[in-house]
Amino acid sequence: MKIGILGLGLIGGSLGYDLRSQGHHVLGVSRKESTCQTAVALGSVDAASVNMNLLATAEVVFICTPIGLIVPQVEQLIKHLSPTTVITDVGSVKAPIVKAISPMWANFIGGHPMAGTTDSGIEAAERNLFVSRPYVLTPELHTPADAVAVVEEIVRSLGANIYHCQPEQHDRAVSWISHLPVMVSSSLIASCMSETDPEVLQLAQNLASSGFRDTSRVGGGNPELGVMMAQYNRQALLVSLQQYRQNIDELINLIEQENWTNLAAKLQSTHQARPNFVD
Repeated sequence: MKIGILGLGLIGGSLGYDLRSQGHHVLGVSRKESTCQTAVALGSVDAASVNMNLLATAEVVFICTPIGLIVPQVEQLIKHLSPTTVITDVGSVKAPIVKAISPMWANFIGGHPMAGTTDSGIEAAERNLFVSRPYVLTPELHTPADAVAVVEEIVRSLGANIYHCQPEQHDRAVSWISHLPVMVSSSLIASCMSETDPEVLQLAQNLASSGFRDTSRVGGGNPELGVMMAQYNRQALLVSLQQYRQNIDELINLIEQENWTNLAAKLQSTHQARPNFVD
């Protein structure tokens, strides 16, 4: 197939590698000419341009721009496409995107690969990034079945695990397991940096190991992405943050009261619950 990728960053570049390895002809569009040149040189795409008309012959187009650019970029893109072209996106928020794009393009399917790293840009792209990772699709009742089937086939070929849900369900779920962790992790780093004794702060930085690395990783990621998560999934994230604050307050109270029995019970409960989320 001829497959277009609009936005040649980590996700777009990684998609390009995998799609080309399967024999697809991949066309890339980026806002920067230098990114286009790098993507071709790295072998992520067959051809690249800053002009959207490069994608005019694409059968499927993946929108891989930052969340805030998805809708305005699609508005420009559809002027160049055949009505049969299938469009999908990779944004980490779905409800506002689906609500905006579905009325203007019948063959649109919202998507979100749950994969990535803390790095960004075409240089950060990786082969096999999506293998065994969840990939959410949010088609609506009126979305053409053949368009959904095309996207499903491509996603399966990436080695990803497909999940279907409503856009609103997606946003509530990812507020817990993706967007809340970014804010919590960021707060962890900020809390550590509030240590007023420079010697203690330096010692903490020297001693930080796997526990801190695991819990701080997403808080040290792309700041632009974190802001867009909060901006476009604001209500669901606020609910998650408020619930998290209640749990923090509960821990503070238990420790202040030296209620080690109830603290042990809480930690035992979370110990048992974690395998339900990660292997």
